[in-house]
Amino acid sequence: MKRLLLCLALLPGIAHAAAPPADDAAFYDKAVQQAFEHYQLPGIAVGVIEDGKVVRTITRGERVAGEGVPIDADTLFKIASNTKAMTAAVLARLVQAGRLRWDDPVTKYLPSFRMYDPWVTRNMQVRDLLIHNSGLGLGAGDLMLWPEPNHFTRQDIVAGLAHLKPAGSFRADYAYDNLLYVVAGEVAAVAGGKPYAALVRQEIFVPLGMDRCQVGEWSPTAVGNVAQPHYRQDGRNVVGGRDGEVAADFPSMAAGGVRCSLDDMLRWMRALLDPAQVPGWLDTAQRRALWTAHMPMPIGQRLRDWDNTHFLAYGYGWRLSDMDGQWKVAHTGTLSGMYSSLALLPDRRGGAVILINGEGEDARTALMQALLERQTAPAAGHDVLHYAGLLEREKAQRRSDGHVRPAMAPAVAVAARDFRADAGVWADPWFGQVTLCPAGKGIVFAAVKSPAMRGRVMSSGGRPWVQWQGLGEDAEAWLEFSGEGSQRVMRMRAIDPDIDFSYDYQDLEFRRVGDCP
Repeated sequence: MKRLLLCLALLPGIAHAAAPPADDAAFYDKAVQQAFEHYQLPGIAVGVIEDGKVVRTITRGERVAGEGVPIDADTLFKIASNTKAMTAAVLARLVQAGRLRWDDPVTKYLPSFRMYDPWVTRNMQVRDLLIHNSGLGLGAGDLMLWPEPNHFTRQDIVAGLAHLKPAGSFRADYAYDNLLYVVAGEVAAVAGGKPYAALVRQEIFVPLGMDRCQVGEWSPTAVGNVAQPHYRQDGRNVVGGRDGEVAADFPSMAAGGVRCSLDDMLRWMRALLDPAQVPGWLDTAQRRALWTAHMPMPIGQRLRDWDNTHFLAYGYGWRLSDMDGQWKVAHTGTLSGMYSSLALLPDRRGGAVILINGEGEDARTALMQALLERQTAPAAGHDVLHYAGLLEREKAQRRSDGHVRPAMAPAVAVAARDFRADAGVWADPWFGQVTLCPAGKGIVFAAVKSPAMRGRVMSSGGRPWVQWQGLGEDAEAWLEFSGEGSQRVMRMRAIDPDIDFSYDYQDLEFRRVGDCP
């Protein structure tokens, strides 16, 4: 306890930020305001660190659009995949304590763990769970994680991996995945002797003084000051997926389930940038392990053009690259109407964090670029609107290259009488059962374990597809049938070429297992 109190005392309070030069302060304020207004965000919280000190915290907007309660530095946001770095840090703490090794086989801790290929099962190490080198396709199996809420368990996810066919060779190429971070959380739980959520609190939140952060099951009502996710609808920010009395400990917690405030995230960043903030929390060997380039990643044209990037790789829960000749450690997070972005410049002991409670993909991209460039290349003088314009030109180019939802013949609801041969209960080995059954005069698709995946079966030009009730047209999918009799197979294919990769319809292969109830 004395050591813990000493560590907390050494971590300076976030509320008393050092004052940046007046021109820097004005730049940061203007940049956030530009992002907030240009992208019509419901709310945003931003923090900037220079030379190890918090020099600016800025909040704008509301926790819930239209309700008048402002965002502040203690407001909780979903940090989504920025959770992955915390999962990696928990494992690093366990390695430091001698509870596991990075090169231990996963089956040492989870004997039932199976990948599609038995050789991969035997050779999958703890480290492999964190670096997206498994051979699985992009987002493989993510339909077990979202849309939320659903009825999949962590045990379902671990068991489902055995049925996901690889898209490439083990350790050969990078392809982002979430499922193996769920497995990493389960490995941590076994090695640490307590549930993942308890380990995160014990190994990160308590020693770093991140008092507002939440993980596992908790009560938004009791905790209070919680931002709600929003979607754009008819030009307005509309709440979607508002919290109830209890926030569940959902299965993907280790991949993207933590919520934190701006002040909490700044404490997290400072502890990572400066070991002296909390002596002994993470030793040199484990800090180096987290930020080692374990898996090369392809460098996109935007990074080449904007950052003059020469290398890009994945560490343990972090993306590593160079920006204007300086080392950058960063990650983003996207989940259920919330966006986050965190970037560190370790050699400068600087960085920035952005938390948004709305549709903010382009906002976080343009704003983070402007904030970091103020430190790496201040003479460039680019603001948020400059990068917003570049993003718009990128989108226009993609549209001209054919990345648009294809033109479809007028849609009509499929009549039950015309679908009789394929109506029934269908099952996929990892996703489970779905029903294609009559409702009124039409046919309804309903996933048993993912109740949000429910919609009417429509037809355009004689081709069936699903019009979801609450997921939006970006998630819609064709239904494709092939084979006859017992060999009849149903597959799904995204209609929109730019669909979120977590709708991994391409990994599904259904076979009919029964009649409609």
